Amino acid sequence: MSERKPVVYPYIPNSVPEVKEQMLREVGASSTEEFYEDVPEALRVKGRMNLPEPLLSERALRRHVEGLLAKNSTAGENLSFLGGGCYQHHVPAVCDEINSRSEFLTAYAGEPYDDHGRFQVLFEYASMMGELLNMDVVNVPTYDGLQAAATSIRMACRLTGRQQALVARNLGWEKLSKIRDYCKPDIEIRPIGYEADSGGLDLDELDAVISPHTAAVYFDNPTYLGSIEVNGARIAEIAHAHDAVCVVGADPLSLGILTPPVEYGADIVCGDIQPLGMHTQFGGGQAGYIATRDEEAYVMEFPSRLFGIAPTKVPGEYGFGDVAYERTSFAVREEGKEWVGTAAALWGITAAVYLALMGPQGMVDISEGIMTRARYAMARLGEIPGVRVPLAAAPHFKEFFVNFDDTGKSVAEINQGLLRQQIFGGADLSKQFAELGQSALYCVTEVHTKADIDHLVDAIGKEVA
Repeated sequence: MSERKPVVYPYIPNSVPEVKEQMLREVGASSTEEFYEDVPEALRVKGRMNLPEPLLSERALRRHVEGLLAKNSTAGENLSFLGGGCYQHHVPAVCDEINSRSEFLTAYAGEPYDDHGRFQVLFEYASMMGELLNMDVVNVPTYDGLQAAATSIRMACRLTGRQQALVARNLGWEKLSKIRDYCKPDIEIRPIGYEADSGGLDLDELDAVISPHTAAVYFDNPTYLGSIEVNGARIAEIAHAHDAVCVVGADPLSLGILTPPVEYGADIVCGDIQPLGMHTQFGGGQAGYIATRDEEAYVMEFPSRLFGIAPTKVPGEYGFGDVAYERTSFAVREEGKEWVGTAAALWGITAAVYLALMGPQGMVDISEGIMTRARYAMARLGEIPGVRVPLAAAPHFKEFFVNFDDTGKSVAEINQGLLRQQIFGGADLSKQFAELGQSALYCVTEVHTKADIDHLVDAIGKEVA
């Protein structure tokens, strides 16, 4: 059998055999295998991976990728009611225009050779987020809201010297999984149940479980199930009575109508800024924020970058730059509070454009519009025979769950039928929240019209009839 010829990729100069050999000689290695000698043998893949043959022609590669993309069924082609962490909101054209400009497009976390306003626009982003949250300090965005939540909990553990966090059981599975992974192996993550009639945190269980070992109490508001946590002040009171930190995850778009968490006792507020001018993308469009009061103890526990404004050597001139840079892993590498890599700075710039465009009144208008649409959808869906909206009496923002137990059909069956009508139904909750039975999480935003909601109600009515 003839020996396999090495593949030379037209887009990867280092794939040329002669270039590879020269690079190996320069570093004193006999093969690329030497670069992986620290990886245990048990963790290495043996044999060849099951990958298709490489496409070396630009035309063939383009045709292949376009063929894969053509299999997608998008929210642009269908009526979507999916949410659960990534939401279909209106993205003003100016957001795409600004974030595609050359001086911003590669908004990397490290230092570029030239800065054409990146520091300033991120300072403006942090300032507007601070105004929205009524907080003093906001970080340059992390990878996503999941990381922001996990980092906030680690910050609380460092602040208190404790190793336990109590988190709401009604978190989305992705967030709960991320928090657990990020806090391993030294921090215990203990879920606290939620009340069946309100969707809010079970205060009796929280009061019984919290102890001198608890560093943080974490909950989302609105909750993953869409209901608004009306006992935020009581939760913060319980946390503070045990010298624990109260951490709240908040949808920034909800703050046009909901009270900022700091006003009912939150010490750290975090979340995802994807609703602020970012399209829904698989694997992109997410970025996390963390906000605190301007207290040195909190500021020094931020692992990510903070941008501030300060006078320069020129009288009357000001510049934008890092605050307490020495605490980051950029400055002290492995000695940093946490490892921080590439930030989602481009999305911070995008959110700044969105917030500036909307203004305070715009944020109020869009929040009220979303809340009104969600309430209308809940009322209409509850009219369908066999369909229930269990938390209909509780206030909601954007999302709510619908139960189909009495229809005799599963969420999967209903969603398949809706898909045939070019509708993306709600996210199936039957595995993650088995206690809710055959339930689905529906999301309604400002992009949905009354006609869209009525069309959904008619479509579900046909599927369960």
